[in-house]
Amino acid sequence: MVQPKDLNPFESPQAFYGSELRRLREAALLSQEGLGDLVFCSGAYVGQLESANRRPQIDLSQRFDAVLKSDGHLERLCKMVLKATKHAEYFAGVIDLMTSALTIGQVSSVLIPGLFQTEAYARALFESADPSRPADKVAEMVAARVARRWLLDDPTTPKFWVVLHENVLRMPVCDSEGMYEQLTYIAQIARSRRVTFQVVPLSVGAHPLMGSEVTLMTFPEAPPAVYVEVARSGHLLDSPEMVSGYVEAYDFVRAVALSPTASLHMIESVAKEYSAQ
Repeated sequence: MVQPKDLNPFESPQAFYGSELRRLREAALLSQEGLGDLVFCSGAYVGQLESANRRPQIDLSQRFDAVLKSDGHLERLCKMVLKATKHAEYFAGVIDLMTSALTIGQVSSVLIPGLFQTEAYARALFESADPSRPADKVAEMVAARVARRWLLDDPTTPKFWVVLHENVLRMPVCDSEGMYEQLTYIAQIARSRRVTFQVVPLSVGAHPLMGSEVTLMTFPEAPPAVYVEVARSGHLLDSPEMVSGYVEAYDFVRAVALSPTASLHMIESVAKEYSAQ
């Protein structure tokens, strides 16, 4: 059971949802496990919702309302939480999972993963995705993406291992100055040993995850999961068979990539090329 923690219900919509779920559950004289059994989820998951460590979902909130006889209260709060999120709805749940992950492995063949993007790089992506997007909305989206860096604040967990294709380094998403800043930032993270980076050189050719943006996550007390992202959408997979297939492909890609030391040298070398332009 997830132990109750001091929670300020007015800190955020998600915290208010958690406090209301706990209040209604306790009023119904149900334990976290008891409520979980009635709505077909684990008691640990109920506890994570109550402590605002997981984002609520509409279908589960509807089941909570039915069991707790709360007349749609939690469904309405859930909609408020989802509306308030600063991340794309399909990605919001992944952020929650990354927060509780023990290890995170990523493979990217196209772009720098969002967690490691600089402001200039992220801004160029958002502007190109929708040229008519207002400047203030772009600024808000950039700030939300850069804010993800708090995941790197803990020096030990989650443990990151990121594999980038050489194309990612050489694609000029923004101007030369911005690309130099972006690659230098990645090199700094690598040198701090907070994240291990590897680069798949162009000479490797085809590999099992070419063209893919994949995030693999393991957890202390839960099965692993895989998040696969494409333009404007993403899919979270937890089927053991699917996860196993992605893990095998991820291990192969790491095996054909340059060593972390050689990868760092390539990243810094390409950064210098941008600085000379």
